[in-house]
Amino acid sequence: MKSLLPLLLGLVILVLVAFSANERATVFNFQTPKDAYESTYKVYALSLPDSMSFAGENVPLQKPDVRERMDRELLVNTYWQSNMMLMLKRANKYFPTITAILNEERVPEDFKYLAVIESGLQQVRSYKGASGFWQIMRTTGREMGLEVNANVDERYHVEKATRIACKYLKRAYKKFGSWTLAAASYNRGVAGISRNLRSQKVDNYYDLYLGEETRRYIFRILAVKEIMKYPKKYGFVFAPKDLYEATEIKTVGLDTAITNIARFAQQMGVKYKELKLENPWLRQNHLNNKSRKYYEIKIPTTAGD
Repeated sequence: MKSLLPLLLGLVILVLVAFSANERATVFNFQTPKDAYESTYKVYALSLPDSMSFAGENVPLQKPDVRERMDRELLVNTYWQSNMMLMLKRANKYFPTITAILNEERVPEDFKYLAVIESGLQQVRSYKGASGFWQIMRTTGREMGLEVNANVDERYHVEKATRIACKYLKRAYKKFGSWTLAAASYNRGVAGISRNLRSQKVDNYYDLYLGEETRRYIFRILAVKEIMKYPKKYGFVFAPKDLYEATEIKTVGLDTAITNIARFAQQMGVKYKELKLENPWLRQNHLNNKSRKYYEIKIPTTAGD
């Protein structure tokens, strides 16, 4: 019996070694780049919703070219995951303010998605000089009542710029009788859309033959609207704690100049950076205010150390 024990132990060891080798081979086979890629990476086609609308106006998805254009923007915005996730996070911070103003101005709430595709809800400046959430041009801003100069640029003032955008869109709606065409004119201009409608002898956006940017414009808005309304359907998973929150603020009104905004911030108990983040329309480290205009400056009350 004792003579058999080493033999049995040897057989057990051989079996274990063989099993281990087989397991290593299996793991290795699935961890090669080619096999891992082919076995795990999948890109899925998306199913378009049965119906879609913008500002209460139906999208004619029964038209083949409309379906193709809609599919393109839905795919692009779904699979550019990092960008869409950031927009979902920012929307939680800024949509309440924008939506409240749209409602006050009686502009359909869907126009908040126009701001998303224009700027990604960031205070950016385009190569053409359009600035802020609503990408307003310098001349347009001044013509519509915003202060725009080197010292103060209210295109970066979220509330004031949103009201100017509403003013433009309501004028465009009065001209066209269509919120979809009003939105398209935000990209192409009222005169440009009017010329296109007249020359092509049609009366709606979806029948127009347009340049690449304006041709995609409404569909980009629609895609962002669809994904932001139903994020889980398109694979975006997050908890409320993951979303960005608006900073709690108090408002200080003044009609005098500020010689040094950094010093002013210090007097208000906040850092210069914190004050600038809430008031990006203050473009320099001072406020001239020779005309004694009344300004309201946001002071964060929950600023970090």
